Amino acid sequence: MRHPQTFKARKHAHGVLPCFLLLLPLLVACRNDMEKIQFFEQKELPQQTLDSVCMFRSQEGTVDVIMTAPSVVIYDTPQKKTVYPKGVSMRIVDKRNQPVASIRADHAYSLDEKKIIEARKNVVIIDYRSGDTSYLESLVWNSVDHRIYSMDPVKSVNGERVTIGDGFESDEEFKQPLILHQRGTLTFDDE
Repeated sequence: MRHPQTFKARKHAHGVLPCFLLLLPLLVACRNDMEKIQFFEQKELPQQTLDSVCMFRSQEGTVDVIMTAPSVVIYDTPQKKTVYPKGVSMRIVDKRNQPVASIRADHAYSLDEKKIIEARKNVVIIDYRSGDTSYLESLVWNSVDHRIYSMDPVKSVNGERVTIGDGFESDEEFKQPLILHQRGTLTFDDE
């Protein structure tokens, strides 16, 4: 004759098995796949997206750069950077808030930790002091070295004078802008 408690234990064990078999797919489906987790951790996902942005940079309490952009996307991983996917316009002003120069580009990004902004595609620099308008494909602004430069071909126009060169360099205040490796200057007469 069977012992009554043994029978109850077996009956209880038979009830647990079907429950375990029902929960098994859920337990397997919930496991963490480390490759998938690492994929999402390394993927560039924006931390913040902004529209119609106007930013000011000041040194010693005086605004020296005014930057506007229709769209700004800020990333935190894998490295801190800010992207201006629809272009950027920067106006450099003197201590009296008078415009010294302006820079415009169709696309730009900044590496925030290195304090570098790189403008790309249809970069236009207007130097209000000299009257020169320079056209190039890329430009780097290094805030640590206080330099603005490019190694791309550049065309600078001032009235009837056109200067062609390979590279551009200036200080942040546009006191000494230079066209590097000049290949020639053309002067056109209206007559």
